[in-house]
Amino acid sequence: MPPRLRSALSAALIALSCLLVPFSALAAWAAYGLADTGRYVTTMAPLATDPDVRNAVADTVGAGIMREVDHKFDVRTARGSVGPFVRDAVHSFTQTRAYRLAWDAGNRATHDAVLRALRDEDDASDEADLIDRPLTVDLAPVTAQLKRQLAEDHMPLADRIPVEHTTLAVLPAGELASYRKGFHVLEVAGFWLPVAAVVFAVAGIALAAHRRRAVTATALGTALGGALLAVAVAVGRHLTLADLPADVSRPAAAAVYDALTSTLRTVSWLLFGLGLTVALGVRLTRYLRFRRLVRRRRAAAASGQVPAPTRARV
Repeated sequence: MPPRLRSALSAALIALSCLLVPFSALAAWAAYGLADTGRYVTTMAPLATDPDVRNAVADTVGAGIMREVDHKFDVRTARGSVGPFVRDAVHSFTQTRAYRLAWDAGNRATHDAVLRALRDEDDASDEADLIDRPLTVDLAPVTAQLKRQLAEDHMPLADRIPVEHTTLAVLPAGELASYRKGFHVLEVAGFWLPVAAVVFAVAGIALAAHRRRAVTATALGTALGGALLAVAVAVGRHLTLADLPADVSRPAAAAVYDALTSTLRTVSWLLFGLGLTVALGVRLTRYLRFRRLVRRRRAAAASGQVPAPTRARV
């Protein structure tokens, strides 16, 4: 194969590999991170102690309880004597182990429901209803635990508080529709895109006439892909928070977004750092190799075998 054709084909393969880097990371994150219930629950678990999330949960659960109390009992009596007690009790409850267990249970149930819809495991009516709703965390387990605590504290009418499926929205309505359309593609792309990126990179380096340059270009392209991925995560955060409805807590949604994308941010910085490290390593080995060559030539010139180099360039 002519050298020019080899160089052109090598450059095309390396460019395609670097272009696939951020998309590969995104697809793998969606397919193996978000789509795994165990990983999702583990990721969301620390949010149970986040102050913004706890406040949002407490406000949502407290408001839901008071709406039911107002509906069943005298409004003025409930607001005057029960309201402050419920509000304080809910905020106190969000600091207990029972709340954290209920939080995990709610997240697991919600994630399972979303996956069933995305994987066509629900019937058509249930799927359409799920897609039309925002992505939520069901707080009924929290309400049930809170009801038991209020009853143990001898709050009047606590045993008559109904346990409803109170939900906390973490993503606006319409987001699930886009996930639904691309989910099956992501399941395939999450495996094959990283494989394709590696294959293209190896093939491009193997075809290159100057392999050190090819390795350097691949490393720098990988670093650039990592940087673009970090930018995409930041832009996605801004767009997600900007589109939130007024009744959704922005700080709580930001905490959820940051928790879900923490792996992506870590991967983006790893790609960026790895790419720069490899590029600098190739440059350093080239420099050291050149210095060894210069020393050998000088040693040979001193022994009278070859003339000493008059100019050194790295």
